[in-house]
Amino acid sequence: MNTTARGLLVVPTYDESATVPVLLDRIAAIRAATATRRGVLLDVLVVDDGSPDGTADVVREHPGHPTWIRLLEREGKGGLGSAYRAGFAWAVRHRYDIVVQLDADGSHPVETIPPMLALLRDNDLVVGSRYVSGGATENWPARRRALSWAANLYARQTLRLRTRDTTSGFRAWRVDGLLECGVLDTESNGYGFQVENTWHAERLGLRVAEHPITFTERTAGASKMSADVAREAVVLIARWRMAEIRERNARSARSLRSA
Repeated sequence: MNTTARGLLVVPTYDESATVPVLLDRIAAIRAATATRRGVLLDVLVVDDGSPDGTADVVREHPGHPTWIRLLEREGKGGLGSAYRAGFAWAVRHRYDIVVQLDADGSHPVETIPPMLALLRDNDLVVGSRYVSGGATENWPARRRALSWAANLYARQTLRLRTRDTTSGFRAWRVDGLLECGVLDTESNGYGFQVENTWHAERLGLRVAEHPITFTERTAGASKMSADVAREAVVLIARWRMAEIRERNARSARSLRSA
């Protein structure tokens, strides 16, 4: 990684006018230290899907716009995965070296970005993880905690993954690793997007590390999790595993025919 690497924080938003100003202020507070100590100059791209609550206007009013805060406005609610793909493609076009993905609601601790960038020196992907030693969740009801744990267990066991927090949306990527992983060509639009990228990264042999974080439940706005989003992830994970099994069986059959 170059000593003057350029990093882009991609933040999807939909009706986050109450939370995004606080997030941008928190990012502003770590930018100077990140540039000095980690050699990474951080910019922000907010990808807003036509929020009716005026999120885009709030972003434009921030003192950091448009110098180090940029705004990508899209029409309609296209989904989390779609928003991230748009933001990642923007990062590639503008020649960033690093991409960090995080939520707009303040759940992800931006203070953890510098140590995640340090780990990125020797890895292609660093996952902010709730499920490694030192990781935790705060202010989650027992039902939400159980659902998250079960979702990760299902993804890990079905896809045979090593990563503990497969559904984490707080991640730092080397852009060349992101492209090798084929993130811009992924198919999922909900929270399965995180699992799909974890699966691709491990299968391709990318270097994946996890850094412990404390995930804090949002204090304003509404969660975008829904039954349809969860259902999409469950169905896609099963489909991906079945495709792997079919491909493995096809290879075995071809090998027997050629023997």
